[in-house]
Parts: sequence; C-alpha cells; structure tokens
Amino acid sequence: MKKPNQSTMRTMLKVGKYVRWVLGIALGVFLLWRVVRVVTVEAAYTPDTWLRFGLSGLILGGMYALIAIGYTLVYGIMFMINFAHGEVMMIGAFCCFFVFELFRFLPAPTMTNPDLVFLNAHPFLSVLIAFLVGMFVSGCSGYLLEKIAYRPLRNAPRIILLITAIGASTFLQNAAMLLFGPQRKNIVNPAVLDRGAGWTIQFFGKPVLISYTGAFSLALSTILMIALYILVQKTKLGRSMRAVAQDKDSAALMGVDVNRVISQTFIISGILAGASGVMWGIHMGLVNHITGSLPGIKAFTAAVLGGVGNIPGAMLGGMTLGVIESIGPALLGIDFQLKDVIAFLTLIVVLIIRPSGILGERLSEEKL
Repeated sequence: MKKPNQSTMRTMLKVGKYVRWVLGIALGVFLLWRVVRVVTVEAAYTPDTWLRFGLSGLILGGMYALIAIGYTLVYGIMFMINFAHGEVMMIGAFCCFFVFELFRFLPAPTMTNPDLVFLNAHPFLSVLIAFLVGMFVSGCSGYLLEKIAYRPLRNAPRIILLITAIGASTFLQNAAMLLFGPQRKNIVNPAVLDRGAGWTIQFFGKPVLISYTGAFSLALSTILMIALYILVQKTKLGRSMRAVAQDKDSAALMGVDVNRVISQTFIISGILAGASGVMWGIHMGLVNHITGSLPGIKAFTAAVLGGVGNIPGAMLGGMTLGVIESIGPALLGIDFQLKDVIAFLTLIVVLIIRPSGILGERLSEEKL
C-alpha cells in the first residue's frame, strides 16, 4: 500500500484542525443555548441551587486536582500513566478511618465531661495526625510502587509499564479488600468537622450552607497545590525534577541522581494522593477498597483536560472537571446519576477537539 506523501499529510492535518474547530464551535453554541434555556426559560433551578452546585464542584475539583498533579508529576518524569495512583489515594482514606477510629475509642476524660474521647477533646490534633499518617503511608506506597514495580521496567516499552500500572492497581484493590473487607467503612469526624454543620449565607434571599468539611478541603487543596508549584519552580529538588523530565541522560551528566529524583517524585505524588484521600474521607465519610478507583480515573481525565505534563493545567483541569461534573446534569437536563458519564464524555470531547488540553501538553524533544 502506497504511503501518503508529506503534502497529503499536511493537507490531512489541516483538514483535521478545521474539523476540530467546527466541532468545538458547534459544541460551544449548543452548550451556550442549553445554559440560556435552562437558566432563563425552563428556570428549573433557583440561583441558590446553582451556587450549591458550584461550591460542590469546586470542593470535588480541588481533590481531583491534587490527584491529577500526581499523574502529571509521574508522567513528566517517566512518560507513563500511573493507574495505581487512585489506589494510593484509597490508602490515605483508610489511614484516616483507622486514625479516627483509634481516637474515637481513646478516653480523654475531663472533670466536666468524664466520657470525652480524644477525637473530640483534641479535634485539630486528631485531624493533623490523620493527615500525617495518611500522607506518610501513601508516600511510602508510592515509593515502593516505583521501586518494585516500575524501576525494573524503566527501559521497557511503554505498553509494558501501562500494563504493570493496571496490575499494580488491581493488586492494591484486592489487597485492601482482603485486609479490610469489602464493606464500606463509615468515617466518624470530630464534632467540629461534622458533615452537616457549616456556615449559612443568604444568596438571593435563600440560605446556602457552606459545610466545614467542604471549606476545609477546598482551602487545604489550594494550599497544597500552591506549595507543590513553589517546590517545583523554586527549589533545588524542583530544578532536578524538571531537568530529569527534560532529558535524563543530560541531567545525569550534570550530576543529578536520576534514580533518587524519580523516587522522590513518586513519594511527592503519593503524599498528595494521601492528602486527597484523607480529605475525601473527611468530606465524603465512606471508604472501601474501590474508593480510589473512580476518583483516580476522573483525576486522569482532569490531567488530560488541563494538559498532561503541565502542573498548572492539572490544577485547572481538576477544578474544571469538578464544576462540570456538578453542574453538568442540571445544564443538560439529565439524571444526576449520570454525572460520571459527563466526566468521561468531557475526556472524549477534549481528545477530539484539543488533544493537548486547555493549557497544552508539555513534552521534551526526546519524548516527542
């Protein structure tokens, strides 16, 4: 079969570009029409309900963004998608459950309240310990994944690494099921972080509850994302990570310990996943062996949406996906149980219209 020449290839690329533009404009017009119709004509939801949808989306988006950054860090260093990353997040959620359960039955009586337990006597310390334990165990899990599963196959074809990552994900899921059982575990928060409590604001004359757990998760997600960005851009470790991502051989010649940097990257990725797992447990309240599966896949979608290999893109993609998932069913007039369909449909649309993501995919020349 005769191969197409360069002129034909350029023509095909131009046609593909125009087709993507047409599809993007058509989709934008449809969404704009749908938004105007739902908000003004059908008026199915009041303004305070839209605000609740938006707040819920931002909270979810912050967690997705933290997990997506882990995908992006590993992809930038090793050019692979670590599909076991969601299970590392699940480990963090289980750590939150066990720490809270320990403190819930640890007596801390006072003269005024002889039945007081440590969880409510020292709520902030309990939450801090839960985060430290979750981030430590998840960071160690990320390190062991790289050391045992990925390092021996570093020079293997990419498809081998992909299959290994899927196998590691399945192994961690089944290990958690055998260790902790298949039943969902209910995470009991300290009283100050009760899921039904929060601040009530008035919006268009209607009360809107901003939950303590939601505000806490969103604020902490933002702080961790800013801290990670500063670490990558301003520190010696960050410079080493960027050098290894650009060219491993040149970085090694400049004195960078490539193996150490890759291990540290997996540790940082695991720490972020562990933090998001603890936040997920505090905000959602339930954890089992498949807790990290769906958030992990959605975070991968967020990473693609923002631009794989692009840390600001992962942040933006996570926030965007969270909002789309929250308000999408209302805008399209479909059942809210189909919100996962909207999330994955977003991935398909992005891959068709702008495969490089919102902020573009960052690759070195070697990876290209």
